[in-house]
Amino acid sequence: MTPYLTTPPVLFTLYWQVGATLLGALVAGIWLGFDSAISALLGGLIIVLSGLAYAGVISISNSPSVATTLRTMILAEAAKIGIIVLSMWAVITAYKDLDGAAFFAAFVVTVLLNRVAFKVRSS
Repeated sequence: MTPYLTTPPVLFTLYWQVGATLLGALVAGIWLGFDSAISALLGGLIIVLSGLAYAGVISISNSPSVATTLRTMILAEAAKIGIIVLSMWAVITAYKDLDGAAFFAAFVVTVLLNRVAFKVRSS
C-alpha cells in the first residue's frame, strides 16, 4: 500500500498550496510590506500543515475494514481541524503585527485549493 502522503493527488494539492502561499506572500510583501508578507505566509502554511497532518494520520492505517477506515478518516479530520484551530489561535495571539486581510486571503485561497486533488488521477 502506498502511503497516502505520496499519492499524486496529495502531492499535487500540497505543491499548489505551497506555491499559492509563496506567491501570496510575495504579492502581499511587494504591495503591502513585510508584515503582510509574513501574515500571508502564516495563513497559507496553516492549511499546508493541516493537510500534512491529515495525510499523516491517513497513512498510518492500512486496514481494509470499513469501520477502521471510517474511524481513521474521522481522526484525520479531527487532527486537521485541531491543527487549524490551534495554529490560528497561536498566530493571532503571538504575531502582534498581523495583517488580517493578507492572512485571511492566503488562508482562504489555500483552503480552496484542496479541490485541485480532484483534477489528478491516481495511478
